[in-house]
Amino acid sequence: MRKIECISVFDMLKIGVGPSSSHTLGPWRAAQRWIAELKAKNHFEEVEKIHVDLYGSLSLTGKGHATDIATILGLLGHDPVTMDISIIEAEIENLEQTGKLNFNHEREIPFSFQEDVKFNRKFLEFHPNGITFRAILKDGKKTSSSFYSIGGGFVVKKERKNASRKMKNFQEFPFPVEKATELLAYCKAENRNISEIVLENERSLRTDEEIDAGLRQIWNVMLESMYIGCHTPGTLPGGLNVKRRAFEMHQRLIGDQKYDSPEEWITSIRNTEVKFRQILKWVSCFALSVNEVNASLGRVVTAPTNGSAGTVPAVLMYYMVIENHDAGFEEIKKFMLVAGEVGSLFKKGATISAAMGGCQAEIGVSSAMAAGALTQLLGGTPEQVLMASEIAMEHHLGLTCDPIAGLVQIPCIERNAMGAIKAINAAEIALESDASRAKVPLDKVIETMWDTAKDMNKKYKETSEGGLAVKVSLSDC
Repeated sequence: MRKIECISVFDMLKIGVGPSSSHTLGPWRAAQRWIAELKAKNHFEEVEKIHVDLYGSLSLTGKGHATDIATILGLLGHDPVTMDISIIEAEIENLEQTGKLNFNHEREIPFSFQEDVKFNRKFLEFHPNGITFRAILKDGKKTSSSFYSIGGGFVVKKERKNASRKMKNFQEFPFPVEKATELLAYCKAENRNISEIVLENERSLRTDEEIDAGLRQIWNVMLESMYIGCHTPGTLPGGLNVKRRAFEMHQRLIGDQKYDSPEEWITSIRNTEVKFRQILKWVSCFALSVNEVNASLGRVVTAPTNGSAGTVPAVLMYYMVIENHDAGFEEIKKFMLVAGEVGSLFKKGATISAAMGGCQAEIGVSSAMAAGALTQLLGGTPEQVLMASEIAMEHHLGLTCDPIAGLVQIPCIERNAMGAIKAINAAEIALESDASRAKVPLDKVIETMWDTAKDMNKKYKETSEGGLAVKVSLSDC
């Protein structure tokens, strides 16, 4: 039987700390995995010295993406899902002042940011995002392990297809999917919509209660990141002096509405003006708010990455506060199931790593995910869902990744707003179309995106060596 990479919705929608899934969450997870490796080999207690080498894109934009900080937090034993992010600064300051790293919260070893974290411009052969951990043991022997952060928080050791932690469960998936045509065939044969097919696959991994609990947690983090972003003034860290815009935009939109919680906030938004310009502003505000939180090392949900974390929740919020005021968890659940499946198609057939494919792999994919999910909630057929995803990606093809100063701020934050608007537009076009006669299948766009990624000059792939990153500098800001 042909093996198909089994990717769960919980692989595509991960809770983590910003600003980047590939440059922050990935290295953080890599550090955790290295600790597990050391323990499995009975080396953990023998470690006397640690050194971290960052390669390629992790090095070139690592400072702006807090790659060194995320790696250290992983070595300290913190988890990005549960860590109290308010203590990040204190943890790093303590390490710098004492020169001691409390390895996995178990034992202290000497450590220096300046000497023991090296930023190498060299690109490793396998993937642009390489990280190698080295340790000297008590007996003088050395041990090392290399990982690759391939986008969306996925971390692998060797082969690209090893990204799925669920490969061993392949036989358990009742509807294994690699291409959009296969997904559509299941929908037709089973007379089900896409969310129902995806749900059956998820049930082979988890109980209904676990699925619901996991999706509720994801939505709560999405909602919280929008809420925090809309209620936090000031300037983003990093040196670009980027002013937070969601706060003032939200103040003007919400008016004198009163509320005391994110849930009451949703009700208040539903009571505001919904003319076309206000809709555009609200959707943009939701997207900006998430990515301002992300840019300040806040907690967000990869969708499919941290850099594109604002598009999916912004479109889902649009549906809940503009299109369907009665929407509740069932609609949220269907939306996420479809979004996750669309994202997995791109991961299997192309990439969700900006270091591999430019920003088309992040904002383009997130827009496609949101467009397809919104189309189902608006009553679209499976064919129209896939058509909406295709349209959204088609108009992001070739989008480069050129963050100024390596920070996920300019142009990244605004791109989430643009991706959200495009997703809504794509859904409406698909709903007005005979999708059974679509000229460009989703699979062909995914193939085209991957071809474009391979042809793209590497300086436009999250290196800060091309585009806006070289036209505008910190001194200009």
